[in-house]
This record gives sequence, C-alpha cells and structure tokens, in this order.
Amino acid sequence: MSTLPRPAGKELVKALERAGFIAERVQGSHYFLRHQDGRATVVPLRTRTLGLGLLRKILSDCGIKPEQLSDLL
Repeated sequence: MSTLPRPAGKELVKALERAGFIAERVQGSHYFLRHQDGRATVVPLRTRTLGLGLLRKILSDCGIKPEQLSDLL
C-alpha cells in the first residue's frame, strides 16, 4: 500500500482539472469544482498541504481513488 500524496490546494485543483473537473466559481479562497456527470466538490486554496481527512473527503466526493491521485499530480 502506498502513501497518499499531500498536495496543496492549488496543486489539487490542477489535478482535478486534469481529471475533467471545471472550476465553476471561486468564493474567497475556495474553488467550487464540478464534473459534467454531476460530481462536485469544494477545494480550499491553502499554501500548505491539505489535511488527510479533508483530502480523503474531496477524493470521495470526486469518485477518485487515492491510488489515482498520484497519476493526476
């Protein structure tokens, strides 16, 4: 089992855009991302790495397995 990469918010937004998500809107420091099939999530833009719980929740919302994240980054 590999360890989960810990990206910053901007890096995660770019990775999700590679997976087909589109930044629908930005409010303050939060990006609202939506996929054409209806999946959606919110990613806070932080310069430091995201917490493990928050990262797992975002991946769960997006339907992306933790193993796939390293390929997108």
